[in-house]
Amino acid sequence: MAALTLKRKLQILSDAAKYDASCASSGSSQRSSMDGKGVGSTEGMGICHAYAPDGRCISLLKILLTNFCIYDCVYCINRVSSNVTRARFTVQEVIDLTLGFYKRNYIEGLFLSSGIIRDGDYTMEEMVRVVRGLRTDHDFRGYIHVKLIPEASPALVAEAALYADRVSINIELPRDESLANLAPEKDAHTIKRAMGGVRLGIEGGAQKPALGGKLRPPKFAPAGQSTQLIVGADAAPDSEILARSESLYGSYGLRRVYYSAFSPIPDSAARLPLSRPPLMREHRLYQADWLMRFYGFTRAEIIGEGQDLELDVDPKTAWALVNRERFPVDVNTAEREMLLRVPGLGVKTVERLIAIRRLKRIVLEDVRRLSRGLTRVKPFIVTGDWRPTVALDSADLRAALTPRPVQPSLF
Repeated sequence: MAALTLKRKLQILSDAAKYDASCASSGSSQRSSMDGKGVGSTEGMGICHAYAPDGRCISLLKILLTNFCIYDCVYCINRVSSNVTRARFTVQEVIDLTLGFYKRNYIEGLFLSSGIIRDGDYTMEEMVRVVRGLRTDHDFRGYIHVKLIPEASPALVAEAALYADRVSINIELPRDESLANLAPEKDAHTIKRAMGGVRLGIEGGAQKPALGGKLRPPKFAPAGQSTQLIVGADAAPDSEILARSESLYGSYGLRRVYYSAFSPIPDSAARLPLSRPPLMREHRLYQADWLMRFYGFTRAEIIGEGQDLELDVDPKTAWALVNRERFPVDVNTAEREMLLRVPGLGVKTVERLIAIRRLKRIVLEDVRRLSRGLTRVKPFIVTGDWRPTVALDSADLRAALTPRPVQPSLF
């Protein structure tokens, strides 16, 4: 069999990486090559887009080191029993691709994952060689996200985190028993233990030097860790998925939980669904996740046990319609916590409204200028010149608040 060209490897291993959603750049420590030293700073094959804390969209080369894998996770296209074309980069090929793409201004960083070759330690060591080579041999200062191998030794995991901006370990399924059934070589306890080790490393790296001390601990994954949950591969309802996310945020200090709608794969096992769940379900989970992290909602407020999120209306609007006795809210006097619960008002909008009302009485035109969609907001607010007249239990109002099938924004 003829050896694969580098271009063909890139086609195979970038396509194989597309199923991992846990890729983002927020929270990275700043590195710059404006001093003339080093390489890099924080559309094509293998390039994904993520957003920095300042809102910049940055591009990452997103690839697998290899799609060879000794595991047989039935939901994975790269499982050992899958009939797919296999490829493997050398360590130097990944380094050269990253530097070459950066110098051509195609990317600003690297997202590196891999199938399991031989065992977890061997695979993790190869990935560490990539990121260590970029940082120490080439002084690469761009963004690096490494997908950790939870079965690898803690020393290798820690070394990877010292070179990476962000690391991720995918918990993958909301139920531990589902993971045991669908991914027999993986162990939920091992995954959680590795995530706990990363949290301890991040917290240790954030410590200030002791009084009189001069040295800080080395930076350890300064952009934190993230994970991914597959939605729809098992029977877990949205309430269980969000419960797992809530637990992960609290126990491991995650920066982000990503949700990936299960996508049927060729030659899939009978234990898997025949079709993927609605993409809107994935989107509603992201919205609910946002409410828990930034809007002061608890999971119990958003969804009841054993339930799924409504697909025709976003979770904040669904909560408002159930709790209509708490509306309308007077934007001139309401507390910040209550303003954040008004459908259509985001965090930045609420902060601006609070700043404006210190100077003047807010009228509807002020809300219109600051919010994305006044139609969603008006039924739930009172301003200096506006009070809603339509009851919140009106069927017509719910219909008006139900968006047409277009790609929606988070809030």
